[in-house]
Amino acid sequence: MKPGWFTVNVLNRIVSWLTRRGVSVWGSRVLAVRGRKSGEWRRTPVNLLTFDGNHYLVAPRGHVQWTHNMRAAGGGELHLGKQVQAFTAREVADEEKPALLRAYLKRWKAEVGVFFGGVGPDASDPELRAIAPKHPVFRITLS
Repeated sequence: MKPGWFTVNVLNRIVSWLTRRGVSVWGSRVLAVRGRKSGEWRRTPVNLLTFDGNHYLVAPRGHVQWTHNMRAAGGGELHLGKQVQAFTAREVADEEKPALLRAYLKRWKAEVGVFFGGVGPDASDPELRAIAPKHPVFRITLS
């Protein structure tokens, strides 16, 4: 599902602007990952999920450009102001996603809930497993 005009031109720009200046909005970071074809750095705002001591990036809008690039690159950088953290990434299997999707939705449902087709943080594990293939999740290891 593609984001609307307001999200692209207003919300993402505001969150990116604040995050580039070191202000995290509910865990926001700017993800930098190399393009799989161009090799150039591509940037997009993301929400960094910390769950059971591990860090994850969830793609609420599904299989989008940054997820394809992440698969090809195997990692990237997270930016918060002048702080840059390099990381490696491993894609999480669908059967591991229910608890992660639930935690993500508990924190950011107001922002991204529309992209989950009515499934919320109180959904059952079978409901979360049903949507898991539509939402890539990457476990990241900070360098």
